[in-house]
Amino acid sequence: MAVSTLKAAGEVDPVQSARVDLAAAHRLAVLHNLEEGIDNHFTVTVPGHNDRYFFLPFGLHWSEARASDLIVFSEDGHLFEGAKGDLELSAQVIHAPIHRITGAKVVMHTHQHWALALNMLEDNKLISANQTSAIYFDNQVAYDDDYTGAATTLSEGERLCSALGDKHTLFMKNHGVLVVGSTVAEAYHRLYLLERVCRVQVLAMATNKTIVPIPKETIDKSKYTAGNDPHSPTLRTELFFDAMKRVLDRELPGYAD
Repeated sequence: MAVSTLKAAGEVDPVQSARVDLAAAHRLAVLHNLEEGIDNHFTVTVPGHNDRYFFLPFGLHWSEARASDLIVFSEDGHLFEGAKGDLELSAQVIHAPIHRITGAKVVMHTHQHWALALNMLEDNKLISANQTSAIYFDNQVAYDDDYTGAATTLSEGERLCSALGDKHTLFMKNHGVLVVGSTVAEAYHRLYLLERVCRVQVLAMATNKTIVPIPKETIDKSKYTAGNDPHSPTLRTELFFDAMKRVLDRELPGYAD
């Protein structure tokens, strides 16, 4: 099993658990080819605070991420005690406003290949034409069609937050994608599935044949049926992330250090 994060009394330490899960997500992104080395960014609100965020110091390769490496920053760019490493400006100005305005505990932004390929197209809309895209992403994707260049001010994060609205996934034209979640497991699961549904859509589009969307009534029925599954979406997400951490324990251990 993955390394546990337990206090001496046997209770889970939420701060350490968040650190371990965030470090694991960075390493998983390497295994799943969702990262760009030292670029892109994942952040998590520090448990017990609503204005402090964990971040992997800029310059570390994501395969190196360890729980003990993570720094803590605030929206104004302040680094808290014990911080060793640099905060990337775009992470600060994109993520902090989204955390603050939406209340999301986790924000993940990448330039992952298949999603970016779709976002380079004039019509970059995700089509609910397979079960995964229909159940997980139908009516949950927002679109920012106004790429403004590299983010350097908090107003850009606020603009992106406005584009995201009440959805959990944002397609960023000519740029990449962003997802939010209540836990690292939930956000990473969404990011992982998103890349896979974007890949199959781009591959289907490459055939130049007509893509057939799933009827809305079938999607609604499938969501209802999934909601009655004894393996609830939350449990499925937790099982998924625990399994992925076991993969890391075999293939890229050390994230919990």
